[in-house]
Amino acid sequence: MAETTTALPKGFRGAEQGWPRLDRIPHPPRRVPLLGDVLGADRRTPIQDSLRYARQLGPIFRRKAFGREFVFVWGADLVADMADESRFAKHVGLGVANLRPLAGDGLFTAYNHEPHWQLAHDVLAPGFSREAMAGYHPMMLAVAERLTDRWDRELAAGRAVDVPGDMTKLTLETIARTGFGHDFGSFERDRLHPFVTAMVGTLSYAQRLNTVPSPLAPLLLRAATRRNEADIAYLNRTVDDLVRTRRAASGDGDLLDRMLETTHPETGERLSPENVRRQVITFLVAGHETTSGALSFALHYLARHPDVAARALAEVDHVWGDAQAPGYEQVAKLRYVRRVLDEALRLWPTAPAYAREATRDTELAGVHPIRRGGWALVLTPMLHRDPEVWGEGAERFDPDRFDAGAVRARAPHTFKPFGTGARACIGRQFALHEATLVLGLLLRRYQLRPDPSYRLRVTERLTLMPEGLKLHLERRTAPTAPAPVSVPDERSSEPGCPVHGTGD
Repeated sequence: MAETTTALPKGFRGAEQGWPRLDRIPHPPRRVPLLGDVLGADRRTPIQDSLRYARQLGPIFRRKAFGREFVFVWGADLVADMADESRFAKHVGLGVANLRPLAGDGLFTAYNHEPHWQLAHDVLAPGFSREAMAGYHPMMLAVAERLTDRWDRELAAGRAVDVPGDMTKLTLETIARTGFGHDFGSFERDRLHPFVTAMVGTLSYAQRLNTVPSPLAPLLLRAATRRNEADIAYLNRTVDDLVRTRRAASGDGDLLDRMLETTHPETGERLSPENVRRQVITFLVAGHETTSGALSFALHYLARHPDVAARALAEVDHVWGDAQAPGYEQVAKLRYVRRVLDEALRLWPTAPAYAREATRDTELAGVHPIRRGGWALVLTPMLHRDPEVWGEGAERFDPDRFDAGAVRARAPHTFKPFGTGARACIGRQFALHEATLVLGLLLRRYQLRPDPSYRLRVTERLTLMPEGLKLHLERRTAPTAPAPVSVPDERSSEPGCPVHGTGD
């Protein structure tokens, strides 16, 4: 491969090079020479550490580690300015760049100048059209039925369900079946599929690389590097076998068929075999990891807020009526359920940061000079807690923040769980439809009972996931009586990326 697992991103620049007036940007107290702002930091929870510093230091701040300076931005006006595509673009930041040995120039990890990104985006975008989404719907239902079969067995045995584990199985099978015609058999396993284990290993390693000085990484992470190389080799073999099987037998027009058969409408180019592998890996990893987190957080909040769950259930029964299996259009009408999902993504966006770099010398919000190539991390969970936007009760779970009137009243670029701009998430609508469908099905089938002793803990591996979340279930015997539900006609989400997971 062109890059090693311990290399800095191509063209990496520290904040001291891109931000000529760092003195205007606050940093944590008790900075230590050489080591930087490491006192009190936990290498396992860098995002949650950064949230703590954000509350102390304000809407733009910097942190230093092992000689490298990083700028974080979360103030709504600053984030809105960085969304200006004429001056800023996606930056493949340090954690994401650490995934390039696996995903290379796939949609999520490609540098802006790499041609395969635009080619893949143009070839694959029709795979997320309304027509394509309607075609995926029956397969999403079939996978969801495998989940409810599993939960019925757990309920009959008197066991609580492992929410993050089961959501991971669900979302992996959904993207694998709808996108690539493959069945991992996740629900027939007591443990997670080895693909998931390897994927989590690569994500965790990519994050861990950021916690040690780069020159010392080969020594300090020798064993972890060997495991990571084995994980990457396994993921590559799995995808190569999947593609080889498809080449031997025609598919049904899914994403893999598009990757293998579709030419660019203007240039006639096709994706290379190597890039096909990278795109499949990107979709399998990003296409399920973040959605499983979003579902897990939403189920946590539904179990903790029975009034919200009751209101969501009433909407499901009203919209779906006596239908055993909802149609595609019926899912789109679950406006309140969608608000629940959006509010969970507000509090814990499972892709918790994205990086933006200046494409020319400019000033951020007219205050902070930044040179071409200078970059910053947008700290999404803190943007979503900005009291200037969300009020003093921003930590409170309240789906009505996303009713149509409230959304219209907010400034743009204040809700960014899917990134921003041209490189925002291509599969956003896929993820939202899948998650809304699953929440509706689970609400109608079960009452969700939390463990009273559980306190939300968030684990980080570039993405966010509730740790150790288990729920107890009670089976509903029949749908509640359909009742009118007051919902606006407009969709609740902020306008943005027209078409999950982390941004591409």
